[in-house]
Amino acid sequence: HPKRSGEQDLSKIVINEYLTLSEIPLSAYRYTIKGRSAVEWIIKEYAIQEDTKGKSGIVNDPNLYSQDERYIVDLIKKVVTISLNTMEIVDSLPAIKELEVLKQ
Repeated sequence: HPKRSGEQDLSKIVINEYLTLSEIPLSAYRYTIKGRSAVEWIIKEYAIQEDTKGKSGIVNDPNLYSQDERYIVDLIKKVVTISLNTMEIVDSLPAIKELEVLKQ
């Protein structure tokens, strides 16, 4: 995420120096698993990582595992869509009446 006024701009995801995805709905970040949004999980897991602590210099670039040049862009699009659709379904569910459940 690029920074805007010192804070991360969650509405944008920088793929590389030539490509930035924009207009990511902030509500896509509401869908979380184990405390992290699915969008943040994808960003972290598909980031290029280099062994800086060790001396190996091994670079893990998950982007190289697919011949499809749109793979990461399409994956982010799918995760954002699933996140938005899931939260729409969750928001449409009726509220649980805890007191009625406890009385039964």
